[in-house]
Amino acid sequence: MAVTFQNYYEVLGVSRTASQEEIQRAYRKLARRYHPDINKSADAEEQFKKINEAYEVLGDPEKRKKYDDIGRSWRESQEFGTSFGGEGGHFTFRTDDPGQFSDFFQALFGGAWGGGFADEIRGGVRRRRGRDQEAVLEVTLLEAYLGTRKSIVLERFDPGPDGRPIKTRKSYEVAVPPGVTDGSLIRLSGQGGAGSGGAGPGDLFLRVRILPDPRFTLQDHDLSATLDITPWEAALGARVQVPTVDGAVSMKVPAGTQSGQTFRLRGKGMPWGKGLHGDLLVTVRVVVPFRLTDNERRLFEELARESRFNPRG
Repeated sequence: MAVTFQNYYEVLGVSRTASQEEIQRAYRKLARRYHPDINKSADAEEQFKKINEAYEVLGDPEKRKKYDDIGRSWRESQEFGTSFGGEGGHFTFRTDDPGQFSDFFQALFGGAWGGGFADEIRGGVRRRRGRDQEAVLEVTLLEAYLGTRKSIVLERFDPGPDGRPIKTRKSYEVAVPPGVTDGSLIRLSGQGGAGSGGAGPGDLFLRVRILPDPRFTLQDHDLSATLDITPWEAALGARVQVPTVDGAVSMKVPAGTQSGQTFRLRGKGMPWGKGLHGDLLVTVRVVVPFRLTDNERRLFEELARESRFNPRG
């Protein structure tokens, strides 16, 4: 099967000499723009997959070097052939299979990081490595923040001796690292489709899906939240308690704060490196009491008579 070369630098909009920091910034910006939960255009999901694939390669120095070695000898419009196949069967895990990387990625890295599916003739026997397979692993925001171990049950169909599929179920303990991102992959080596002719099995890749959280919205490694404040806190200024993933912190609300104004709490987002975190973006909303006491009503009426402020003027 012919596979077309993918220009990952072009996908992320960076030069071939871009630093790893520049690549990361470009990825974060594009991932926020095209995330299907935010961007509802018809091609957003496809663009998001391309961006993630490009970052899987360029964001890893080893895979980037391998990709650059291929690119340096690449001629415009050239294609290379690779053999795909394998004896692996269908795989399911609770939710729909979200799909594999592009054919180019699989040809270069073997589905994800393992070997490819090409046949090998050894001693007159055709050996074929098993297919890499993929499923979805759902985690909560707190689990993604702290890291966790998840017990999962895999249901799969592998070919039996007579060629008919055999259904099996197997339990695994999966280590989820702290700061895992939505859409990233966790590799279970050797747990994919069975090989043939004595060749080894493929790998199983669990694509992480971070479940919606009632308090926070996830945007790559940044979090956003809404915080209700009183009219007097907004007008006079105050220090208020703001919930974060791992506990509340104090935030200063300046005098004259407007409803809808956003404040950035640096380092209070998701972890993304050793000692590094994204930010928490807190949008304040000024709310008024549903019911007033007699004294509260008197004070508000006095303010209405005294104040010359006109928000519509």
